[in-house]
Amino acid sequence: MAYGTQPTVNIDGFEIPQLGFGTWQLKGNDARRMVGEALRIGYRHIDTAFIYDNESEVGQGIKDAGIARDDFFLTTKIWVTNLTRDALLKQAEESAERLGSTPDLLLLHWPKPQPELAETIAALNEAKQRGLTRAIGLSNYPSALWQKAQDLSAAKLVTNQVEYHPLLSINALKAKASELGSSLTAWSPLARGKVLDEPVVVEIAEKYGKTPGQVTLRWIIQQGIIAIPKTASEARARENFDVFDFALTDDEIARMATLASGYRVGDHLDPAFRWDAA
Repeated sequence: MAYGTQPTVNIDGFEIPQLGFGTWQLKGNDARRMVGEALRIGYRHIDTAFIYDNESEVGQGIKDAGIARDDFFLTTKIWVTNLTRDALLKQAEESAERLGSTPDLLLLHWPKPQPELAETIAALNEAKQRGLTRAIGLSNYPSALWQKAQDLSAAKLVTNQVEYHPLLSINALKAKASELGSSLTAWSPLARGKVLDEPVVVEIAEKYGKTPGQVTLRWIIQQGIIAIPKTASEARARENFDVFDFALTDDEIARMATLASGYRVGDHLDPAFRWDAA
């Protein structure tokens, strides 16, 4: 297996490592340094986006690590100003150039009511057909809109990247992922640190001799969901990766799920759309 012994999800023939390294807010040398270090630690899934303004540095970090291209998974995203056919294809070409290689996965970063979804999905499929990405997907799409997008897409939309952590329930999205034979990817899986002080999480962490962050990432992975934590600390990146030597019980997973309060760390959903109730 190209990704070693890490757990993966397999969607439509694409194997995606469940623990990725996110790069939001990492700029310049920090982005280059942390991507290179993440790959040296053992991460085999790197996530970036056009709007992060770090694709070139992410590409340099990958080059620094010297990992064979087939041995890591690379995701980037189309920004909301580039959802027309021509703009999407132009950004896809430029993103691949900045990254230094074709991404494995190209996502639509946020939904917008204009242009029409049919035009954007057709362009996303065209990007795949042109070899500008191996697979396509979504980010921050509520379940009904996810269904509409898949109905319009010739190719499988292999993931929907959404905010997810123990403080936020996404049951409707989980059900839709199962119905569509797709996957979910959790951004901000630690709720920007807010989950780390929850007594239930702290108690479970103490039982396993792990940190609350490690327990939270394990909680997400055991649900079959991909997690992409971000950090500018090499020590924290190593800590976040050290989650494959223990397993939570069903009861512990359920106890952590009771923490859901609807808390969101970031919500840029266009007013034309609504999140699922749960």
